[in-house]
Amino acid sequence: MSIPLGKGILLVAAPALNDPNFRQTVVLLCEHGPEGALGVIVNRPTAMSISEALPQVPILEGQPHVLYSGGPVQTNQVMMLYRINQTPENSHQVFDGVCLGGDLEIMERILMEQPGKESFRAYLGYSGWGPGQLESEMQTGSWITLPADPSIVFEKEPTRIWSDIFLSLDDTSRHYADMPFDPSSN
Repeated sequence: MSIPLGKGILLVAAPALNDPNFRQTVVLLCEHGPEGALGVIVNRPTAMSISEALPQVPILEGQPHVLYSGGPVQTNQVMMLYRINQTPENSHQVFDGVCLGGDLEIMERILMEQPGKESFRAYLGYSGWGPGQLESEMQTGSWITLPADPSIVFEKEPTRIWSDIFLSLDDTSRHYADMPFDPSSN
C-alpha cells in the first residue's frame, strides 16, 4: 500500500535504503509542500534522557522519558510531538490530535497533570528534504508511505516499529522484518 506524500503520513525506509541516517527508519512527515519536507524519525531512541537535554524541565520520579534522534538536521535542537486533547496556538497540527512544537510548558503540563491521558515524545534534530528531493527519493523506491497512526508514534516499542510494519505488509514483504540492521553481519 502506498499513499501520496503529505503531512501526517509515515515514511518507511525501504529495505534497500542504505543511507545510515535513514536505514530501517520510520519517519512521521510533519510538513510537506513546494518548499520541501520535514519530519522526525519515530523509531530511534537515544541513550539520553530528556532531563539530560532539558535540565530545566521537572521530570517526575519513575518517568524515564527517553530522547529520540529525530534526524540528521539541527541535532542541537529539541523538537516535540504532542498527543493532546486540544491543540495549542503555538503548535503545528500534524494529524489526529498530534502536533509538533517546542513549548516546554505543554510538556510540563502533560508530565504533571495528564500522565497517561496525553503524551509527548522529544526529538533531537529532524529529517529534512529540499524542494523535490523527497519526491525524487520516492521515484527511486527509497520509501514506502503509510497512513500515520498515533499508537505507532506514542505506544509501540520504538525499536520494533520498522520490523512490525514489515510484518503487517503483504507476504512478499514479511521476510524483511527479521533483516539485520547491518546485512553484512548476516
